[in-house]
Amino acid sequence: MTRETFSAWLDKYGRAWKSRDAESAAELYSEEGTYQVTPFLEPMRGHQAILEYWTHVARTEEQVQFGYEILSLTQELGIARWWASFVIAPQGHKTKLDGILVVALDDKGKCTRLREWWHKQQMLES
Repeated sequence: MTRETFSAWLDKYGRAWKSRDAESAAELYSEEGTYQVTPFLEPMRGHQAILEYWTHVARTEEQVQFGYEILSLTQELGIARWWASFVIAPQGHKTKLDGILVVALDDKGKCTRLREWWHKQQMLES
């Protein structure tokens, strides 16, 4: 993995999230890709499970902002700190996330494995 391929993948991830485009988000993963949102949940496996997850995100998160900082790269993995903010609808909870993700990409630039660790700050919108 190169800094350019990882950065391009993260840019697409952020664009899909900000535009609430579940299909584009799911397309970032290989057919057999896994997505582990937290270390306490089993990873989602495969395109359909990841699409269902992102469809829920697209329906419930508004005003999404996303940023990242690449921390480390190996041939197999990219590690980045990321942050996001959004409003959960319809409750109006302003939410901030700050976390770390580890990503493995295949030779086509598709994610074969993503693991996240994050912390959340949340408050009611005033």
